[in-house]
Amino acid sequence: MREIGVGLLGLGNVGSGVVKLLKDNFEAIEARLGARVVVRKIAVQKTEKPRLVEVDRKMITTNVESVIDDPGVEILIELVGGETMARSYVARAIEHKRHVVTANKLLLAKHGDELFNLAEKHGVDIYYEAAVCGGIPIIRALREGLASDRIDEIYGIVNGTSNFILTTMTDEGKAFGEVLAAAQEAGYAEADPALDVDGGDASHKLAILMMLCFGARIRLEDIYVEGIRDLTQADFGYAARFGYVIKPLVIAKNHADGIEARVHPTLIPHRWLLASVAGVNNAVYVSSYALGNSMYYGRGAGMMPTAVAVVADVIELARNILGGATGRLPVRSYRSLSDHPIRDIGKLRSRYYLRFSVLDRPGVLAQLATLLGEHDISIEQMVQEGIRDPNRPVTVVMLSHMAQEKDIRAALAKIDVLPAVVEKTRLLRLAGE
Repeated sequence: MREIGVGLLGLGNVGSGVVKLLKDNFEAIEARLGARVVVRKIAVQKTEKPRLVEVDRKMITTNVESVIDDPGVEILIELVGGETMARSYVARAIEHKRHVVTANKLLLAKHGDELFNLAEKHGVDIYYEAAVCGGIPIIRALREGLASDRIDEIYGIVNGTSNFILTTMTDEGKAFGEVLAAAQEAGYAEADPALDVDGGDASHKLAILMMLCFGARIRLEDIYVEGIRDLTQADFGYAARFGYVIKPLVIAKNHADGIEARVHPTLIPHRWLLASVAGVNNAVYVSSYALGNSMYYGRGAGMMPTAVAVVADVIELARNILGGATGRLPVRSYRSLSDHPIRDIGKLRSRYYLRFSVLDRPGVLAQLATLLGEHDISIEQMVQEGIRDPNRPVTVVMLSHMAQEKDIRAALAKIDVLPAVVEKTRLLRLAGE
């Protein structure tokens, strides 16, 4: 039986899942492929480190180049993460005419165009299903299933750590710091959680999704990003009172004058499909011209869900090799990318949640309403809570009608310096209505 040789860079959580899946499902994989996928070599940092799976120690090396250069390796799986070294390894593999499978969203978000061009030059493919939403085949859906359609909008919950934190804060009424610590203890959050909770990881995935949906070459610094650290139990309580839940969304919309691209916590209605996506699960909601609305849901991270995506890419590449069909699919979804302008966040039109902390004195509400009105912001709903005491702050929460972000920001710049305003106004955007 024909063998397809695989080289693996990294034998951590996901790498171990890949080895386990190839071993446990080898009969089904051979039956589907008509060939045998064989791991030839594995590069690791420390050969003596205990492993999650049993592997032949003769395959393990600290010499990455020996894996890439091995003539028996036809497909290289890059699972080392990071940017600089991974970029070097992938480029070397491509130059040695190895097909590449990677789960590295940072690498693709920052250097994808360069590596895709290099792959086309050398006649090999890069597959990266595991880079976005773990085991959900969203990249395959966008690149193949919706190839005949025109995608106009995407909304996604693409970071399981943030979604776990916000779900737990919603369900259990706990503070951000307490839930983050629990997420770290459970292994859902890193010791340094900044990339997850500050929105960086989600922005990397959004850049890849926009490339696939719109054929856009995206600079990460152009994506508007807000994290979830500043959310309090008050926000979750008021959101529920108004009929909403708070979710960590990525949003992209293709407008005539550019692409709207943003990452931030968002109030969405209870009835919307994304509202039920809980815990570490991910989902991407796609709005397209012909199909309309569709949603893709499942486990967004973890050893086996990510391994499923990696091994599926290996199988697809093996099929291409066996059929002599390298380059059958454009790795970007589009044959080439174009530079699309990214809309400034100030142009956004949305409804807004505004939480004010003010001293309960005569005329304060009138001041708020006047300044909002002067900037064309009208209020749909309002609640005020707190003990009536002119020396103690009360909470005023408003939901606006549709307004422009630049107007909201201009109004809040004046409101937040009023003597009666105790702390900076909390602003959240609404979506899904």
